[in-house]
Amino acid sequence: MTPLLAATIGAPLMGFLAWRVRALTLSGAVAAAGVGFCHLAFGGWLAAGALLTFFGTSTALSKLGKRKKDKLGFEKPGQRDAWQVLANGGIAALCALLGQPEAMLGALAAANADTWATELGSLFGGKPRRITTLAPAEPGESGAVSVLGTLAALAGAALIGGLPCLWGRGGLFLTVTLAGFLGALVDSVLGATLQAQWWDEQKKRWSEIPQGKPTRGVNWMRNDAVNILATLVGAVTAYVLGHVLIH
Repeated sequence: MTPLLAATIGAPLMGFLAWRVRALTLSGAVAAAGVGFCHLAFGGWLAAGALLTFFGTSTALSKLGKRKKDKLGFEKPGQRDAWQVLANGGIAALCALLGQPEAMLGALAAANADTWATELGSLFGGKPRRITTLAPAEPGESGAVSVLGTLAALAGAALIGGLPCLWGRGGLFLTVTLAGFLGALVDSVLGATLQAQWWDEQKKRWSEIPQGKPTRGVNWMRNDAVNILATLVGAVTAYVLGHVLIH
């Protein structure tokens, strides 16, 4: 079966199954089908494997300690909608469409690194600190980092970086891993500086859930916008490193 035929059949099917198991909303399933089609049809089996790795691990980790994470005030708990799917996978899909495998992998590595850092760091990272000032922060707070969360980001990037080795392209490991890790760091810096946040008086903590005008940050710089920029950084970094170090 060719990648194009597999994409035509498999992408809508995977979107439907993700909707049925309530991993995605209906709009999220439609967006995921489009993203999946671009990856497989234009990026081949490596791109599809990287996307499935990101989606599978992020879905599993999002369910880990869900009650605790819901109390932390994550912006969009539960099923992922179209905006979340496109914010995490849209840049990678565009890179696959343009025939840029290094950039595609870098974008997915950044998304995976950020997801691993957030999901694992908020649960097991202890008392984090803001990446810009090192001031104490709350678990799950935008811009908060911990040692364990940082290591989780590196592991998440390395997982995507290691996939090309299965296709005989081991030279991409360092490029993709570094690009993904840098994208996750940029995500944290944006979260600490420009991302819109609101003070939750009841919980006595910063939250990403909109409550009128943001107390700090820029109103339009929500979590999805931060994710788009972080994956863009991962894509551009991987493209530059790939052409400088490999080509």
